[in-house]
Amino acid sequence: MTWGDWLAGASTRLAGAGLDDPRREAWALISALLGSNARHHIMLSAPVPADQLARLDGMLAARAARQPLSQIIGRRAFWKHDFRVTRDTLDPRPETESLIEAALKLPWRSVLDLGTGTGAILISLLAERSGARGLGTDLSESALDVARDNAARIGVDAAFQRADWFQGVAGRFDLIVSNPPYIAQSEMPDLSPEVREWEPHSALTDFGDGLSAYRAIAAGARTHLVPGGHVLVEIGWQQGRDVAAIFADAGAEVAVLPDLDGRDRVVRALFPASLA
Repeated sequence: MTWGDWLAGASTRLAGAGLDDPRREAWALISALLGSNARHHIMLSAPVPADQLARLDGMLAARAARQPLSQIIGRRAFWKHDFRVTRDTLDPRPETESLIEAALKLPWRSVLDLGTGTGAILISLLAERSGARGLGTDLSESALDVARDNAARIGVDAAFQRADWFQGVAGRFDLIVSNPPYIAQSEMPDLSPEVREWEPHSALTDFGDGLSAYRAIAAGARTHLVPGGHVLVEIGWQQGRDVAAIFADAGAEVAVLPDLDGRDRVVRALFPASLA
C-alpha cells in the first residue's frame, strides 16, 4: 500500500465516522507518527513500511471511533509545554490559557489548583514563576499520577494530593485557580463524541446545573487564601453573570475576563484583606 492509497482510504473512513475534515485528520495521524514535517517529506507513491502501516491502522481505528487525537498520541500542547493526557484526564484546551494569562498578571508566590487533572494549569504557572510553590488536588488518583508525571517531565516542583475541593487541604495560598466541571447535565448530550464518550464525565459536569463547583470554591476560598488573595476560575461562556454573583455573595470583588474570541472565560475574585 502506498501513502497515497492509505490517505485515500483513511479519508473515506474518517468521513464515514462524521469528521468534518477527514483528509486533514488523516494527515494528522501521519504527522503524529512521523513528525510534524512528514507532509513535506513523504512521496505519496512510495509504499508504507509494514510496521508503520500497522501503527497507522491502529491509530485510524481509534480516530474513527472518535477518540481524541491527543489521547491516541498521548499528549496535548498547552501554553509552553506538551502534557501527557489519558482517558482519566480532561484535555487541556487553548481557551484555558486565558486563565494562565490572567494569573501571571497577579502578584503571588503560592498557588492552589483545585481539580488539577493533567496538572497543566499548575505546572504552567509554576514554570513561569521561579521560586513559587504550588499544590494540585484532584479526586482521581489516576489523574494525579498523570499530573505528577507531567511535573517531573517538565521539571517543575509541585505537590499533589487527593482531595474533594478543600477537604484535607492545609495552609493558605496567595492564589486559588480551577477549571472545574461546569457543563450542566442537560448539556451533556450536545457535546461532541470526542468529549462526551472519551473524557471523564466527572471532570466535565457536576451532574446538576454546572454551578456547584463554583459554590464550593467560593464558600471555602476565604479560609484558604491569604488576606487579599485571588481566585481565578474558568467558566462556560454563558456563565459569567451567575458565577460572578456566587463570588460576590461570598464577599469578593469580581471581574469577568474574556478569552481571545471575546467570550466570557474567567472569573477573577479578590477577597479583600479588610474582610479576611
